[in-house]
Amino acid sequence: MTESRRTIFACSCEDSMVLDEGALKRGCGGRLATAEQLCRGQLDRFLSALGTGDVTVGCTQEAPLFRQEAEAAGHQGGLHFANVREQAGWSDQGAAAGPKMAALLEAAALPMPATPLVPLESQGVTLILGRDEAALDLAELLKDRLDLTVLLTGEEEVAPRPQAEYPVLRGRARGATGWLGTFNVVVDGYAAAAPSSRAAYRWGTPRDGAASQCDILIDLTGRAPLFPTHEVRQGYFRADPGDAAALARIAREAGELVGQFDKPRFIRFEAGLCAHARNKRTGCTRCLDLCPTGAITPGKESVQISAEICAGCGACAAICPTGAAQYDLPPTDAMLRRIRALLLAYHRAGGQAPTLLLHGEGGEAMLDALSRQGNGLPAHVLPVRLGEVTAADLAMLVAPFAWGASDVQLLLPARRPHGAEGVLRNIDYAEAMLAGLGLPHAPGVIETDDPFTLREMLDAAPRPAPATHAEFLPLGAPREILKTALAALRDAAAPATAVIPLPAAAPFGEASVAVEGCTLCLACTMVCPTGAFAANPDRPELSFLEDACVQCGLCATTCPEKVISLTPRLNLAPEAATRRVVKQEEPAICPSCSKAFGTRASIDRVKGRLRASGHWMFSDASKLALLDLCEDCRVSAATNAQVDPYAGPARPRPMTTEDYFRKREG
Repeated sequence: MTESRRTIFACSCEDSMVLDEGALKRGCGGRLATAEQLCRGQLDRFLSALGTGDVTVGCTQEAPLFRQEAEAAGHQGGLHFANVREQAGWSDQGAAAGPKMAALLEAAALPMPATPLVPLESQGVTLILGRDEAALDLAELLKDRLDLTVLLTGEEEVAPRPQAEYPVLRGRARGATGWLGTFNVVVDGYAAAAPSSRAAYRWGTPRDGAASQCDILIDLTGRAPLFPTHEVRQGYFRADPGDAAALARIAREAGELVGQFDKPRFIRFEAGLCAHARNKRTGCTRCLDLCPTGAITPGKESVQISAEICAGCGACAAICPTGAAQYDLPPTDAMLRRIRALLLAYHRAGGQAPTLLLHGEGGEAMLDALSRQGNGLPAHVLPVRLGEVTAADLAMLVAPFAWGASDVQLLLPARRPHGAEGVLRNIDYAEAMLAGLGLPHAPGVIETDDPFTLREMLDAAPRPAPATHAEFLPLGAPREILKTALAALRDAAAPATAVIPLPAAAPFGEASVAVEGCTLCLACTMVCPTGAFAANPDRPELSFLEDACVQCGLCATTCPEKVISLTPRLNLAPEAATRRVVKQEEPAICPSCSKAFGTRASIDRVKGRLRASGHWMFSDASKLALLDLCEDCRVSAATNAQVDPYAGPARPRPMTTEDYFRKREG
């Protein structure tokens, strides 16, 4: 689509903010139209632009109205919205926010991919775990909407209900697994209530290990939760039995969980790229160590991610070194395309030293409050909403600096959210990389729930001049985008050293081999998930490509000689992208058929050890020579020579009575 078919509307919202038309025209690609009240008195201007071309409107408050009018007019093009009022114009620096408005309008025109969904189904089968009357009171509220079973711990006496409208049992949940529609609970002390229970329930003979399946699980026992980060486990409700407000909320929300539901599929996972395990050897466990919900479990060759349990913090995608796990709401490359458009438009419009502010859903409310009740955002701060800030990978933190960002700040709640450890670890890596390049840049974190504190910290943040204004496209996996960004920054900064040390567990580095101990067994090449270690099919040779190494450690754990060690570092030299030979040897040539097999050094080493051992089978030089033959010729030679591998040395002749007499006489 040509730029002439795209219309951008910038409305001053009844002149409550200043429009810098010059900056808007320089930064935005397309036909610029301005208005003072586009949603009311000048709506005809919007209607006249509808048709087949794309339309971008600098207003999110009246987006429902514009969508309604576009649908009624049969608009066939794209329709996008940018919040230039709360995020730019309503600020004490609004008069200088022209470049930022242009950047927001330009970036909003880039569509995001559709959200993949995971289907969930609930029939309303509900298990209420309780200890007292509160469990039965809640059951009374839900009995007409859900299929209920109440499981009491039996620690308190509970009066029976006049009518047994749902089963009331005794037991304690030992553990639980699953999600909305598929919960499995293991119960100890399971017992049924006696029908003759009078003032309080009397229980039958208990048994352990009973299994229960349900769609919805409500926990009112007051004990420890059955799931990690239980508050994000869909279908699991937990509250103190004495909290009436919480019980009312559960009655309202649980009663609606009957039918079919869709939840976002937050993570796109490719098992073939995972560096977790090979041949029963464990390598990378980064995502397993950080997942707060237990959605990730180890498997034979790769980890397994339950999309039904995943709550979308994105910690796994943030620290995955191979790109096997990538955040999909939205994908990193799509988000980086929007950030690139934002920064390039800002510079085209004449902006200087922009700060990129990455925030999540909670950040929207803070920015709105700051614009309405405070001084608004500074003119140089470009806000970008992510699906989850905790999903920001290294490419998200480093690439903006290559596109001309002066600073990158991440906005997190004052109470650190689940999964934040991954992005904080990435900030350490990014800081080491940028410092090694000699750049005064480093991503920062602002942890606050107060919009006024946010403004103070943004004003106090340093704004060094951008190192470069590169324009490369974010193509490929996050690791490839990161390497492209680092190359652009390296070319601009010309660092004094090409090798930058990185903190432990960083996804870049060298795998060093103690060559004198390496036997070229090539076990490392069979487990390396990225091909960093590789063999030569034509000769005994081991090679290494540092750019491909993700420091998973599979090579080190698999090596039988234990001669491989890992060194986290970032090597920006051209040699890192070139495969280098680590060790090579001459092949052993079979004297019978001239076939190349193994290595001459390995065979000589084995023969020397057998000879030194004094083993009876190889005391004969002819038998030792069998090792010089290839696997096929060795079998033929051993068969023709009638070599019995199970035979032992010649046994001494048994002593007879005559031998003893003869020995005595002698």
